Amino acid sequence: MGKQICMYFQVHQPTRLRLYRFFDIGKDSHYYDDFANRTILKRIATKCYLPMNELLLRQIEAGKGAFKVAFSISGSALEQFDRYAPEVIESFRALAATGQVEFLCETYYHSLAALGSEAEFEHQVAKHKAAIVDHFGVTPVTFRNTELVYSDTIGAKVQSLGFNTMLTEGARHIMGWRSPNYVYSNDIAPEQKLLLRNYKLSDDMAFRFSDRGWNEWPLTADKFAQWLDDAEGDIVNLFMDYETFGEHQDADSGIFDFMKALPGAVLAKGMNFVTPAQAASSLEAVSELSVPNAISWADEERDLSAWLGNELQSEAFNKIYRLEEKLAILNDPILWADYGHLQESDHFYYMCTKFFSDGDMHKYFNPYNTPYEAFINYMNVLSDFIIRVNDKYSSR
Repeated sequence: MGKQICMYFQVHQPTRLRLYRFFDIGKDSHYYDDFANRTILKRIATKCYLPMNELLLRQIEAGKGAFKVAFSISGSALEQFDRYAPEVIESFRALAATGQVEFLCETYYHSLAALGSEAEFEHQVAKHKAAIVDHFGVTPVTFRNTELVYSDTIGAKVQSLGFNTMLTEGARHIMGWRSPNYVYSNDIAPEQKLLLRNYKLSDDMAFRFSDRGWNEWPLTADKFAQWLDDAEGDIVNLFMDYETFGEHQDADSGIFDFMKALPGAVLAKGMNFVTPAQAASSLEAVSELSVPNAISWADEERDLSAWLGNELQSEAFNKIYRLEEKLAILNDPILWADYGHLQESDHFYYMCTKFFSDGDMHKYFNPYNTPYEAFINYMNVLSDFIIRVNDKYSSR
């Protein structure tokens, strides 16, 4: 068997908050910027989701079973597709119908619930699993946590929920001398297999592709296929945001032409495409991997600092999860839905105060001018939400 290539794409769109002023607290409980959410979603659908899904469908059909990919689509994105762009759901269903696309499970709200509440994490995993079954008629068997956040204990929890395969980052400080291009197992739940992102080769596509200052520009499919072939190991895991195609890397960069040519270039060298589930079933773990502290695929540090690296983020994060007990008692579906959307990791990402190498990346994804504006807006919304929870709780 030749080297395996596993391509996984994250599909997520946050539920953006409107400008919510102090004077709105207690008076107006509509928190979301519906115009921005609709406008951005439809723009990205036109630039990325629809053309890329069509391209992948044609490549899968042409490959006659040889080309495969995997997606993880957050519940927040699914809700927006249903609301604003149902044609995107139909295009994903066409991919699902090929049998060559795996749909992964994650937290429904693309949240950090694995770090905030075990009960809420379980709830969101079950909710997302049901949503994938409902939308695409397939039951997910592989798990990827929000932003590839992983630790031994998170993995063990995921394994207890029935997922024996999990994706995460091949972070340098965890791997040491070892290569991410092998299958590993969870140090405390060894029956769980881990697929590790090759961040260099993934980022060559996701971030460096259109950089004319990069010494490897232009990146061609044949060149990239040669890099994959030259890489040591059993498998190369290429994990990235789906918005890489057409949004982060504009169509004029040639990214669609690159992806159209890549499957043929890879297959011509005797390598094979696999889904995460296929990789886990066909490859044995070479060793256990110890990850005592949580890692992610974000920034240079590959840790949690993009979301929980400062006091603003910690205060907002802790405050939202303190509401869980009252919400469980109330069991109000409207409050539960707002609670879920207010957990989306993007809200905490916008509050990041990092600069230097990662600053530009944070600015690109941030609708606020400063992290302090993001914090104030979020806390205003959260203050109103707390009032609603407490009012309903006291009136039981």
